[in-house]
Amino acid sequence: MSTTDPRSIRISSDLLPADGRFGCGPSKVRPEQMAALADAGATLMGTSHRQAPVKNLVGSLRAGLTDLFSLPDGWEIVLGNGGSTVFWDVATFGLIESRSQHLVFGEFSSKFAEAAGAAPHLGQPTVIKCDPGAHPAAVAEAGIDSYAFTHNETSTGVMMPLVRPTGVDGDALVIVDATSASGGLLWNPADVDVYYFAPQKCFASDGGLWVAACSPKAIERINRIAASKRWTPASLDLKIALDNSVANQTYNTPALATLVMFEAQVRWMNEIGGLVACNGRSKKSSDILYTWAESRPWANPFVADPAMRSHVVGTIDLTAPADGGVDANDVCAALRANGVVDTDSYRKLGRNQLRVGMFPAVDPDDVSALTACIDVVVDALRG
Repeated sequence: MSTTDPRSIRISSDLLPADGRFGCGPSKVRPEQMAALADAGATLMGTSHRQAPVKNLVGSLRAGLTDLFSLPDGWEIVLGNGGSTVFWDVATFGLIESRSQHLVFGEFSSKFAEAAGAAPHLGQPTVIKCDPGAHPAAVAEAGIDSYAFTHNETSTGVMMPLVRPTGVDGDALVIVDATSASGGLLWNPADVDVYYFAPQKCFASDGGLWVAACSPKAIERINRIAASKRWTPASLDLKIALDNSVANQTYNTPALATLVMFEAQVRWMNEIGGLVACNGRSKKSSDILYTWAESRPWANPFVADPAMRSHVVGTIDLTAPADGGVDANDVCAALRANGVVDTDSYRKLGRNQLRVGMFPAVDPDDVSALTACIDVVVDALRG
């Protein structure tokens, strides 16, 4: 075991990334977003969210997301307060009619399944589960009206393709948790009905807001459930959220700073070439990270199947100290002492691991610099 205090390790300034933020949410915020926030200080902050300036901001955000995702006519961008965690409850009231099927392959994909299972007005969901590091496949099942997928499992760094299962009921919805994927991974609206997320990952904003891109079939479901008079708390009522969103507002007061940074990021994403370009930046970063890990005797990508390795959240296992490697916590401590932050693994996964956010705002050159910094730290810790 190394006796070197990791906080004492110094990395040469010429090796350090230009920006040392690699968090998986909250994530790196571009300086231009902060400038947009400053510009909004005198015109938006402290003003009513029911008036034109803020409603225009929400309208611009909704239009920008529609362009970014290339949504067909009839889709709506719906917003509400509370983040993806709240949306799981929203969906149990406003999207699932009777029973759902959930693919579970990590901490966050299990949460929606738990919410559906606890809802007293719903039948018990089907849960198809696999160990962290891969993803399971959906199976067409009689009586299932909602299929719940996770585009990118933030806790493990596994991404899955979004394909509508064959043989499912034509009325069934495909509901996708895209919290860490949205804006960084490609998807086809033809295979999805609800694509929901929060803005603190690829969109480099603050949390506390949920957003859902909803297809015409999903909107019909929302309206049908609302017409059935199912009891729903107003703050979790998807029909109320839909009606307010179409009017470019939220049911209750949103955090305006979140909206300003979010909208500025979406504009930048569309300006650099849309979702294809954003995915290209993340894919370049992930190629750098995984190629580096495979070339080191003391590191390897946690996700064995290259096709399942996320472009936006990279998980890298390190050889344990007992086997001649290093403690990942020591590596993270040394990096943080040099201004390179938030490379820690997901706590509940319990592995000797680094986790690296590679969202579109992260420069691929900075990921390359990160790998060089890790090399320096590991050499110092191994003595």
